[in-house]
Amino acid sequence: MEPSDSPLTDDSLNPAQQAVLDQLGASADQRPEFPDDLRHHLRSAIETAVEPHLDGLPTGEDLFVHKHRLAQVHGCEAKFLADEAEEFEWRVPTARGTIVHKAVELAVNWRREVEPPTLIDEALARYETDSGGLGHWLRGCGETSRAELRSEALDAFTKYLECWPPLKPAWRPVTESRLRVELCGGRLILAGKVDLTLGSARGQQAGKVIVDLKTGGSLPIHREDLRFYALVETLRIGVPPRLLASYYLDQAHFVPEAVTEDTLMAAVARLSDGVGRLVGLLHGDRTPSRIPGPPCRWCPAFDMCDEGQAHRAEFDDSD
Repeated sequence: MEPSDSPLTDDSLNPAQQAVLDQLGASADQRPEFPDDLRHHLRSAIETAVEPHLDGLPTGEDLFVHKHRLAQVHGCEAKFLADEAEEFEWRVPTARGTIVHKAVELAVNWRREVEPPTLIDEALARYETDSGGLGHWLRGCGETSRAELRSEALDAFTKYLECWPPLKPAWRPVTESRLRVELCGGRLILAGKVDLTLGSARGQQAGKVIVDLKTGGSLPIHREDLRFYALVETLRIGVPPRLLASYYLDQAHFVPEAVTEDTLMAAVARLSDGVGRLVGLLHGDRTPSRIPGPPCRWCPAFDMCDEGQAHRAEFDDSD
């Protein structure tokens, strides 16, 4: 059973929760069927397009592609290279999403009443004992940063509970689902981690919904991120997801997109172009483009970038 198999109205839901349920719903005849050779067609299209680029990799090396790397290389290439050279540093804004996603994961399987402060504290406690980078940062950050993180994560998680209907086990909810596909004999690796999935395919009939939970405003790149997930999912199991959706917690706003073969082929073209850029920048002699914009303020190379400084000065003058 999936959201669409449940009653379309529920008196216990507030309007925002009911709106999400309405968006998720689809009757059996609204679920598209896809050809059983689609996965092989997509794989062949990708491998044919990227093989010439992968020949530029050093012997024995592979290329790892995830949505953030693909998004960066399709933006300012100079910023991409500067970010690649920097060691990742955990901060409150980057840690917040991880803590919220863990709280959502716990809420799906929580057998007691869901109280937001309790689940946020449980999520923090889980990561504080973790041996990874976030655990190390949490154990060493000051009380002010930890309090700020708890406050921001609690706000986002509370909004999630206010806006989303309780996820029923019959809907097959899965949080933080990892996806991975290897192509071209393992030389190209596509990977990702999906915030939330609901439902599943039935034979060649699409049924799964992939959701990215967002704080802040809508950006065009969010749609591209989800299309990348749809492509990896299709390569993995052979059937695309039925629906992709970004959900903006601050606005209680649902932005869906139905998946079609054209959607997937657009993702193939973007991936192939991105692989060429990545190999050329990291292992070739490609000159990085410079595209000034709002991200300039966070660029490690800002002090050495004339274009970024000129854009920032123009932006400051317009305030």
